[in-house]
Order: sequence, then C-alpha cells, then structure tokens
Amino acid sequence: MTQPTPIRRVASHRPRLLDLFSCAGGAGTGYQRAGFEVTGVDIVDRPNYPYRFVRADALEHLAALIASREIDQYAAVHASPPCQAGCALTVGTNASRGWGRTHVQLIPELRHLLDASGLPYVIEQPNGRAPVRADLRLCGEMFGLGVLRHRTFELGGWTTEQPAHPKHRGYVRGYRHGVYRDGPYVAAYGAGGGKATVAEMQAAMGITWTDVREELTEAIPPAYTQWIGAAWLDQAQEVAA
Repeated sequence: MTQPTPIRRVASHRPRLLDLFSCAGGAGTGYQRAGFEVTGVDIVDRPNYPYRFVRADALEHLAALIASREIDQYAAVHASPPCQAGCALTVGTNASRGWGRTHVQLIPELRHLLDASGLPYVIEQPNGRAPVRADLRLCGEMFGLGVLRHRTFELGGWTTEQPAHPKHRGYVRGYRHGVYRDGPYVAAYGAGGGKATVAEMQAAMGITWTDVREELTEAIPPAYTQWIGAAWLDQAQEVAA
C-alpha cells in the first residue's frame, strides 16, 4: 500500500486542502468535517461556498501555485473536474439522441499537474467513461443517504481500502423509459419526471447551505469526502508518528 505523505499543518492546526472545481462545496464540506482547512477554487463566483474561496480557472491556479511553490502550504488536493466529456448520460442517452455538444476532457492535463505538485490527491467523477482509475467507488447507500449518486475516485500518491457496497433498497424514484417507479432514493439531477425538489435534494445529500438547483445537482454528498478525508488523515498521522 502506498503511504500518504506526512501532514503539513498550519497555524489552525488543521492540514490545508485545495478543493479544485469546488462548485458550492459538497466535497469541501466533507473534508472540513474530516479535519481539513479547505480552500475552494472555481471559475465562477460561488457565494454559497462555506470556506475560503478563490475565483479562478482551476488548472491555471494550480499551475501558478506549483510554479511559485505556494502549493507547499497544502497537504492534499481534491478535484472534481467537469464530467460532461465522460459521464454515462452524456456519452450514452444524450449522444444516442443527438443531444449536447462537444466537451473538453480536462483530466489528463489535471492529472499531470497534480503529479507535478507532489501532493496526494483525489480526482472525482461520476461513473462512466471518464479516464480515471477506479481506485475507490462510493454510493449513497454506504452512508444511509437518500440518493445513490455513484462516484468514482482516483487516488494519487496514496490508497485506501474499498468499503463494501450494500445492496440497494429499491428504485430511484421517477420516470425511466416512460415508466414511473417509486423508491427510497431521489434523482438529484434535472427537473420534472419525478426528479427531486430542491428541499428533497438538500435532505437526501445532507447539503443545507445552498438552495441553488444547479449547485445541488452537481454536488457530491459531504459524507463521501468526509470518509475519504478521515481515511487519509488516519494514514498520514500513522506515518508521521
């Protein structure tokens, strides 16, 4: 098993984490709860982001931090790049019906920069055809949530064990291929067709600080990154001891 680097601490006594493509802070909140001091970076303003925030192109900001060695103030990096170039919906249903447009795949350049940073990192993507290693797969049922929201995580510079994937308790509520099914999970994407309301998405994912539908549909539940962050901190503390 690859060992994580020892923790770099700052005056707050919390290791710092850089949250790239942060959106409104679903991932960042999980890391904050695990014990990190979080800084988010997104190309558009995110007034609902709960922590320190930098408006910037994530790749350009990361490259500048590496060039100046300001990256050394951080202990780890999380990145949730746009998924449209490789997610199952875009390359499946949408493509078959002639919907959508060409999307730029940022992951190869992102990974190159993350490797150059020398820091342990996490790249998150929906399940699909994105060019990421499936080092870890998480599901809302693992955390007792009201969404399934399967996500794949590539772990750079460290690793952890894959938790067991419990059997789903039923369907995701809503229409699929013209058939409506009820179920214990809500569809936290899109609108209409039995999709979740804003309030239902907030409750299902444990996200209370934003009521912007677009931010909720793009978010991952904080429980995922709280689990990941705690796993990394546990290993890093063992190495540092």
